Amino acid sequence: MKKTTWIILSIVLGVICYYLLKNKAESGSKAPEITENLLDGSEFKLSDLRGNYVLIDFWGSWCPPCRRANKKLVQLYSKYHGNTYTAAADFHIVSIAMEKNDKNLKKAIEKDGLNWKHHIMRTSTFVATDGLAVKYGVTDLPSAFLIDPKGEIIGANLSLDDIEN
Repeated sequence: MKKTTWIILSIVLGVICYYLLKNKAESGSKAPEITENLLDGSEFKLSDLRGNYVLIDFWGSWCPPCRRANKKLVQLYSKYHGNTYTAAADFHIVSIAMEKNDKNLKKAIEKDGLNWKHHIMRTSTFVATDGLAVKYGVTDLPSAFLIDPKGEIIGANLSLDDIEN
């Protein structure tokens, strides 16, 4: 590569890293809005779930640690969805999959028993360039964020055991 190409590439990567660090979602901050279509084609807005506890899970069907974590996600959903809370109406999971096609994703959802309705597919497997992943400061998969009923992040990039606690 030419020297100018390396310089331009370094600048672009530096800007991406700066943006990730500056704008990453962290505990105590307002959860960035998500406006996407679900796998079933219906429209979804994170703000429509305000008043509930929401776990946002970034994952991929191709990612072995993500697939292992899905077992715990299913347990959390079974344990907490449909319960009554003093501060919230319910508990929901929003799965955001970084995928190349929906065929593998749908197979993984069925095989892993992810029986909640909020499934979003992003057509990128490189989180550093995906706009939604960048908004949340996701650098690795899986990454989970727990949102309180007021729409604030109360747990960022924690393990699912930490989130349950």
